[in-house]
Amino acid sequence: MSSTDAANELTPTGKLRAAINFGNPVLAQKDSGTGEPRGVSVDIARELARRLEVALEVVPFDAAGKVFDALKSSAWDVAFLAIDPKRAIAIDFTAPYVIIEGSYMVRADSPLRTIDDVDRPGVRIAVGNGSAYELYLSRTIKHAEIVRASTGNEAIDMFVRDGLESVAGVKSPLRKFVERRPDLRVMDGRFMLIEQAMGTPKGRPAAIRYLRAMIEELKASGFVAAALERSGQHDALVAACVRLEQEFGAPRRI
Repeated sequence: MSSTDAANELTPTGKLRAAINFGNPVLAQKDSGTGEPRGVSVDIARELARRLEVALEVVPFDAAGKVFDALKSSAWDVAFLAIDPKRAIAIDFTAPYVIIEGSYMVRADSPLRTIDDVDRPGVRIAVGNGSAYELYLSRTIKHAEIVRASTGNEAIDMFVRDGLESVAGVKSPLRKFVERRPDLRVMDGRFMLIEQAMGTPKGRPAAIRYLRAMIEELKASGFVAAALERSGQHDALVAACVRLEQEFGAPRRI
């Protein structure tokens, strides 16, 4: 399959529609002065559009779960989401390009001291519905109650307003939140590593082959690291490169 096949699959409307989740500030932000989208996922989308020689349309979302739901209306051609088995039913993913941590925020005087302490009866965990960490916790939490909000920010609001025992989220933004709230703290450690990848709807074999190769090139060249640096995301890690051994086989870390 040629790059022309990939371009045709990635731009069925004649432009590249990239779903950008502004609910995850590690990946995407809006410039405080101009409102212009920025961040590592925006930079990758722009680079892809440049290579395909097409216009880029940023399709904004405030939660990853809403990005996934928008598949039903064919609203986007590429998206930047964490790899998850539930999502992989409908989306083909590249290998991850960025690794971030999922952790809990609790009150400063909370008796919950470790990650394992959270999964106990009587503990309520606020979480953004459809997020990578909500999907993961829904599979792994045995005793605590998961309380879902429509976005990660709304989950934080619910935790603060309703007196819930904890809120799950991406560790870096939670740390920034507690800088303004000395009555809160972020737990040490993590409950998961979140592997952020690029995806396209299933049924586009040339497209996913092209995207997998491009992501490996952007990691190896320093493009991803530079994009994280420009957007001030110093806690995020560039994912390890992988060897693409066969056209549609699973990539292997190297």
